[in-house]
Amino acid sequence: MSSTSFDSSFEAYREQEKSPHRLRLTERLCDVSHFLLRLRMQMRYGKLSRAPLHMLRMEMHPGSVEFECLARAGDAWDADISERLARRHVTLQVLHDAIDLRAILFQTIPAVDEALIRIYRDSDEGRRELIMIGHTHRNDHSARGVHSLSMRARILGFQFHVDNERLRVIPPDNPLPSLP
Repeated sequence: MSSTSFDSSFEAYREQEKSPHRLRLTERLCDVSHFLLRLRMQMRYGKLSRAPLHMLRMEMHPGSVEFECLARAGDAWDADISERLARRHVTLQVLHDAIDLRAILFQTIPAVDEALIRIYRDSDEGRRELIMIGHTHRNDHSARGVHSLSMRARILGFQFHVDNERLRVIPPDNPLPSLP
């Protein structure tokens, strides 16, 4: 590699970093660090479950982010209630987490305008099952006055199916949204 090609690519990088439309790498790293800290602090415990939310993967793209997490397990104290009510609590917790995760993401990372969020759960056989996916945008404030948690999540761009108080698995052959 010649020094001229290195110098020219370095200069192009420096010019790109001077652009007012792009954040510097250190600013992006600080934003991501702030997001992870808030995620860890605010979502350590859920509203209906004391189990933690586990991050699986986060991938940054220019203007967007892909985020995958493992849903919280049901609370140990729900062992004495009916199975249907325990399933309902788990479903409601996933809906709360998806909406809260979206809010934290857009509050802490200003360079992100859209997000693709996938939420999985562990099956009884030990496999990961996709139960919710959301392609959501920063400026979507249309769900503010909606009281139904399920409807609010759908308006914000989350796709899911509930059957008998439990989130159903999204089949692998289902066309899933992806970021451009």
